[in-house]
Amino acid sequence: MALRVTQNMLNSNMLRNLHKSMLNMDKMQQQLASGRKINLPSDDPVVATRGMFYRSSQMENDQYKRNASEAMSWMDLTDKTLDEVGNVMKRVSELLVYSGNGATSPDDLKTMGAEIAELKKHLGTLANQTINGKYIFAGTETDKAPYDENANGGKGDFINKNSSEVLLELSQNVFAAANINAQKIFNYPDNAGNMFKVLDNIIEELNNGRSAAQFQDEISQQYDNLLAERATLGARVNRIELIGERLNVQEVNIKELMSKNEDADIAEVITNLKTQEGVHRSALGAGARIIQPTLLDFLR
Repeated sequence: MALRVTQNMLNSNMLRNLHKSMLNMDKMQQQLASGRKINLPSDDPVVATRGMFYRSSQMENDQYKRNASEAMSWMDLTDKTLDEVGNVMKRVSELLVYSGNGATSPDDLKTMGAEIAELKKHLGTLANQTINGKYIFAGTETDKAPYDENANGGKGDFINKNSSEVLLELSQNVFAAANINAQKIFNYPDNAGNMFKVLDNIIEELNNGRSAAQFQDEISQQYDNLLAERATLGARVNRIELIGERLNVQEVNIKELMSKNEDADIAEVITNLKTQEGVHRSALGAGARIIQPTLLDFLR
């Protein structure tokens, strides 16, 4: 049975095809304007899904970079603080050598004792160093000052006993400690014989007008231990720097994958748009032929 084709059918098909052609041109114009292959998830669900995955990976990588930066800030401040602690130890060692000079008067020894007392106060300030309001030598008890100037009968002492690590995630399931174990520095070799207690003994001897040169070995041990801990910290800093470089490389790779997945090939889009414009003009020409003269045109 033959199908009767009417003028309305021809007109409807022509309008539908013209509408489809205009939709294709609109899609290409949007790609050209936005520079992206898709503007809605429905344009290509596969590309959209991959884009979500890449963006999630980029957000994670950005957070890892922030964690690495925070860890570096902690370690940089820790190293600078320990450097100052080392300077205090060296100055105390110099004063101990001077105190062993037989020509040094009792008044001079008392003056040295006063200076070392001030150095001890400065050492307590260094032990209470903070970053963003957190004590860096307090283990995980970052809200409590590890050094109390009223402890030990008002002489001041390092009272913190927390040796836990402040861990930051620098990559998936890769953690690194941002802090150091301050017990190995300020409570070395133990709380009863730590650097503050040694300084108290030195100050007492000097205030009594006696030489404190006999404490040189203890101060040397404290200083050598400090250098060993700084070396360990330096090795950790090197590791964090390597992780930071790897995160930067990952960021570039993720952005490259995102670009390949989402960015439109502008040259290809322009070529396709021009081709579609030609198709559209041809469709308009064909449509003009489809609209035939009516019966009224023959009644003139």
